[in-house]
Amino acid sequence: MEHNKTGGKFTSSLGFVLAAVGSAVGMGNIWLFPYRVGQYGGGAFLIPYFLFVALFSYVGLSGEFALGRLTGTGAMGSLDYALNTRGKRGGRVLGIIPLLGVLGIAIGYSVVVGWVLRYTAGSVTGSILSGDAQGFFDALAVNFGSVPWHLAAVVLTVVILIFGVASGIEKLSKLMMPAFFILFLIIAIRVAFLPGAVDGYLYLLRPDWSYLLNPETWVMAMGQAFFSLSINGAGMLIYGSYMKKSESILRHAGMTALLDTIAALLAGFAIIPAVFAFGIDPTSGPALMFVTLPQVFTQMPGGQIFAFLFFLSVFFAGITSLMNMLEACGEALSSTVKLSRRTATLIMGAVAFLPGLFLESLAGMGSWMDLITIYVSPFGALLVAVCIYFVLGLGPVKDELALGGHKRPGRFFDVTARFYVLVTAAVWALGIYYQGIG
Repeated sequence: MEHNKTGGKFTSSLGFVLAAVGSAVGMGNIWLFPYRVGQYGGGAFLIPYFLFVALFSYVGLSGEFALGRLTGTGAMGSLDYALNTRGKRGGRVLGIIPLLGVLGIAIGYSVVVGWVLRYTAGSVTGSILSGDAQGFFDALAVNFGSVPWHLAAVVLTVVILIFGVASGIEKLSKLMMPAFFILFLIIAIRVAFLPGAVDGYLYLLRPDWSYLLNPETWVMAMGQAFFSLSINGAGMLIYGSYMKKSESILRHAGMTALLDTIAALLAGFAIIPAVFAFGIDPTSGPALMFVTLPQVFTQMPGGQIFAFLFFLSVFFAGITSLMNMLEACGEALSSTVKLSRRTATLIMGAVAFLPGLFLESLAGMGSWMDLITIYVSPFGALLVAVCIYFVLGLGPVKDELALGGHKRPGRFFDVTARFYVLVTAAVWALGIYYQGIG
């Protein structure tokens, strides 16, 4: 079952892995991971986080990659294929659910990437360092407050996608993701020499083992790992459909998880010690990146240069994630109504941009992203997980995983796959629970 691959396939293992890492590495790694590590026991939090990352990459990422490559299509076509194996219909309709989750995130994400682009430009001119950091952000994060930057982020993403998989997604990922790691490493090394940075490292790494007895620590680690790996039932699935049969899915899933985790740790080592070095309390969410860090760069020698490197690297992370979201939605539109890649991509760009005009305020953004990331996206991921491991079944998935020179997974994979479905259900249910009591 092959869709019309007008975009082509990834041409190399490196290109695929960097594109997948680009999808996974995003704002959650940069502004949420460091805060949660410090909030839930420092180094103790890393234990459940690493365990869940290993689980989700082994059976979550690999499962979505496998279904995508097996069917050669995205969420709608893949779920239709899975249900057809059981003589059932309606898979294309069910496939709309994970796509709605991805599109919802893309709508909000395009606004945030626009903010980052504005800060990148402001770091070149020095405007973000010359005045009130809170005032600068407040003027930007209002309805219709960042339209040119928001539009520029969407247009750039659309242009990249129109070039296709190899010439667009793969080529830009090979440029942007190594640059992201190099730039963050430079910042982390510079921050290490700031007086007082050691307090930040202690905040991140000093373990408080009592937190491992707190169920909320495990819930937060589970949710952070789940969203950090971009498991949403659509994005990684479509990238899997562009993977060559000669590639090892399990190896690529492991590399994606490893590099995503390194990115999160790099972000923590770059951000939190710098915040502590200047006596500023770490905060969660957008305020950490758009208000707190400009205050840090203002006080840091060579701050303008490091501000530019930081926001440029964050922009690379944001744009590669947005590429994946719009690609998943564009493929669905193209294969459903038989549009050209160019036309489908342009339409999805407009669909992502126009609703975002009314979400450019921080309050609107927060409400929208809560709705999507708590209720819609996890349910879409759960739906796809059930279709992979209970509807399609373990046999076809394991056969696909055995391609590319990898040994066919055994009984351990069967057990962890079914456990993964239960954990995915828990991510959805507990997210709603904690939102209700929050």
